[in-house]
Amino acid sequence: MSASAVPSAPVLRPLQEDDLDAVMEIELRAYPYPWTRGIFLDCLRAGYPGRVLESGGNMVGYGMLSLAADEAHVLNVCVDPLCQSRGYGRRLLRELVQLARVRGAIRVFLEVRPSNAPALALYESEGFNEIGRRPRYYPAASGREDALVMAMELVDEDISSMPPL
Repeated sequence: MSASAVPSAPVLRPLQEDDLDAVMEIELRAYPYPWTRGIFLDCLRAGYPGRVLESGGNMVGYGMLSLAADEAHVLNVCVDPLCQSRGYGRRLLRELVQLARVRGAIRVFLEVRPSNAPALALYESEGFNEIGRRPRYYPAASGREDALVMAMELVDEDISSMPPL
């Protein structure tokens, strides 16, 4: 096998406005009720940090985080449905949590649909705990769906002790 045939490791980088066409292609494939381009643009212009995960030069996922005082909120973590179940969501989530930690957050929140079992399992396995419920938070085919509110307390720890991807 030649060196050029070895798959390259996925690369994380900041999300930029120029990425929004590719982001929207994935967002529309991934969700029946996707974010709009305007929501992503508003987040970026407000200074919210976003991350893109690329593999083989192609975007495979992205995430968006808000930070205020000592709290962070994972607003969006999405992996292209064509690339799921490869650890990309975990990699993005860990990057957002680490970014929150570096920027001084002591707790991270997120919402998730109770029907999104893969995401719920990921969040629980990464240390998030359910702390509440937002009734009728998400649009759904049968009206509205609740959101589970989850949180993780960030403690000073040696990051090298984290389990491998």
